[in-house]
Amino acid sequence: MNIGVIGAGSWGTALATVLCDNGHDVTLWSYRQSQIDELNDTRINSSKLPGVVLPDKLNFTADMENVVSHNEVLVLAVPSKATRQTLEDMRPYIKKNQGIVSVSKGIERDTLFTQSEIIEDVMSDVKVGVLSGPSHAEEVVNRMPTLVVCGSHDKDFALMLQEVFMNENFRVYTSPDVVGIEIGGASKNVIALAAGMSDGIGFGDNAKAALITRGIKEITDLALAMGANRRTLNGLTGIGDLIVTCQSLHSRNRMAGFYMGQGCTREEAMDKVNMVVEGVYSAEAVLKLGAKYNVELPIIEQVNKALFEGATVRSMVQSLMTRDKKAEVISSEW
Repeated sequence: MNIGVIGAGSWGTALATVLCDNGHDVTLWSYRQSQIDELNDTRINSSKLPGVVLPDKLNFTADMENVVSHNEVLVLAVPSKATRQTLEDMRPYIKKNQGIVSVSKGIERDTLFTQSEIIEDVMSDVKVGVLSGPSHAEEVVNRMPTLVVCGSHDKDFALMLQEVFMNENFRVYTSPDVVGIEIGGASKNVIALAAGMSDGIGFGDNAKAALITRGIKEITDLALAMGANRRTLNGLTGIGDLIVTCQSLHSRNRMAGFYMGQGCTREEAMDKVNMVVEGVYSAEAVLKLGAKYNVELPIIEQVNKALFEGATVRSMVQSLMTRDKKAEVISSEW
C-alpha cells in the first residue's frame, strides 16, 4: 500500500520502518524542512533515534498536500497537543473513505476528546483507527519483539490495519473497544509520572508495585465509566502499556517524573527530557474526565497537584498514604 506517516518523531519514524519492512511504499512527513533535509542527506533521525539508519526506500517530505493526497492510509503520529491543528492542515487534501490511524496517546484539554474523537470532529467520511500498546520506539526500530492492539469501530478497517502493520517482530491484535484503548493509553502516562517521582525520591519496589496496581484501578474505573470493556484494561493497552511506561528507561513520562522527584519543577523536568511528555498535557484532562464521570482518581489528582500547584512529591505520598481506610475490593464479602 501507499502509506503516509504524519510526524517524524521517534514513534512515527519507528512505525515507518515497520511499514517499509512489510513492503509498503512509505512517506514520512515532518513540518520542519531542516529535518527532512537531514533525513534525505543521512537517513538518520539524529535527534529522535540517533545511530539508526533508516531504510533506503523510505521517502521524506515536508509537503502536506503531497503526503496526504498520494497515500491510502495516513498514520497520525504527531504529539497529542498538535493533533487538531495537524488535522486542520490535512483536511483540504483528504479523500472520502481515506484511512487515518492515530498512534498518539492523549486527551484534548479543552474538549476532553480522545485522539480518535478529534479526528471524527475535524474530518468527515474517513475511516478511523487507533494503534496502541507497550511499544517503545527505540525497541521497535531495532526490530525487537513488540505486541500492540489496533482498534476501530469498523471491523474491516481494523483487520486491514492488522494486515498492514503485522510482521514477525511486530504482532498486532484487533479490538472494537476504541475508548478502552485510548483511555488506557492516555491515563497510563499520568500514572507513569507518579512512578518516576517515586523513583526520583528514592522509594523502592514496594511503592512502584503499589502505584502500578492502584494506577490500573483508576484507569479501569474511568474507562469502564466511559463504556470500555474491562478486558481491554487487563490487556496490552491497559496493564501492559502501564507496566512498560512505569518501568522503562526509555519512558519519557517516567523520566520527567524522576526529575521532579529529585526536586525539579515541571518545566525543568521537561527540559531535561527534551522530548514530548504526553502525561503532562493529559493530566488535567484525565482528572476532568474523572469529575465528569464521577470517578475517584486519587493518584492522578496528586500528580496534577505536583505538576500545576507546586505540591512536593513527599506531600503527594503523604496525602495518598493517609487517605480514609478502605477495603481493596468493595464487592467482596467476608
